[in-house]
Amino acid sequence: MTEQQRPGTAVLPPGLEEAGAAELAELGASAVKPLRRAVAFRADTATFYRLQLQARLPFRLLRQLTVFPCRSRDELYNGVQRAADWGQWLPPELSFRVDATGSCPGLNHSHYSALQVKNALVDWQRQQWGQRSSVDLEQPDLSLHLHLGGGLAQLSVDGSGESLHRRGYRPRMGLAPLKENLAAGLIRLTGWDGSVPLADPLCGSGTLLIEAACMVLGRAPGLDRRFALEVWPDFNGALWNQEMEAAAACERQQLADGRPLAPICGNEADPEVLSQAQENAEAAGIANWLQLQQGDCRDFQPPPGPGVLVCNPPYGERIGERDELEQLYADLGAMVKERCSGWDLWLLSGNPELTGALRMKASRKVPVSNGGIDCRWLHYSIR
Repeated sequence: MTEQQRPGTAVLPPGLEEAGAAELAELGASAVKPLRRAVAFRADTATFYRLQLQARLPFRLLRQLTVFPCRSRDELYNGVQRAADWGQWLPPELSFRVDATGSCPGLNHSHYSALQVKNALVDWQRQQWGQRSSVDLEQPDLSLHLHLGGGLAQLSVDGSGESLHRRGYRPRMGLAPLKENLAAGLIRLTGWDGSVPLADPLCGSGTLLIEAACMVLGRAPGLDRRFALEVWPDFNGALWNQEMEAAAACERQQLADGRPLAPICGNEADPEVLSQAQENAEAAGIANWLQLQQGDCRDFQPPPGPGVLVCNPPYGERIGERDELEQLYADLGAMVKERCSGWDLWLLSGNPELTGALRMKASRKVPVSNGGIDCRWLHYSIR
């Protein structure tokens, strides 16, 4: 008998909804539907476990507990108390937190919506046991997510725990780090599959290159971390171990078709930041496949191409002076036009004026958000 599929939600970086939906479908999720900063899906338990271990793009993967009509604070309060077997899910010795999005009449502020859920739960606990759980905003045993909208309340549990973008290989970071899941999504959007060289002339702490190597070499991002779902009352340890073994078995030393991985090259001017990139690559287990060197991007010599260039230069929002950055972009544009004929350049831009200094016309512009900065992932064909 086939296990019933449950509804779930993947929380994603803005701009990666379509790519995230495709990734979830590849890993076995069904009824995949891109939303705003999220993807709705359905999955059985094995698939839900697989998504947690292998999906590279989400911040979090939520499992829906229930949906109920909600047009007032009282309906939310009563609906939450009936939403699940709280005696199993939230005994008083466990801590919890509630996050809320959306609105309904009388509940237009996410903080008060979350407070109403918290009150419903601790009141229920006091009636049952005469004691209540504590709220822990940092490391709760159970993390609940409420979404209000369309006259409905959707209550979900977070199976991920700590954000999935934290892979564990990056203890040291530069001044303006790119989150790992955003980096993975940007690489996915390039279509790079490891068969041609990949190079980053301004590689910083190496996140784009590390995520690219991990992707084509099948390194599952979730193998070396703990998950909130491991303490759920219906956690299936045997099935979890089975999916852990399957995820570990995806790791390989070459491309999926048996060909060797093409060169992956990084260039960084700051020796301390380059050291961070080397340490991060070691921690991720892919240092042998990365060629990292110190040098100015103006002097960068790409490997024999054609191939794919990726780049996240400073925007002027957090680091770098304006005049210096304009010259940097101008010199970067001159370098790629001189040395990278036949390559594709993908550049993350948070400042259109600076990007103009490249003196190049983008053939594609993908809106994304990087740390709250409105950005574009720009594609240039260098001919």
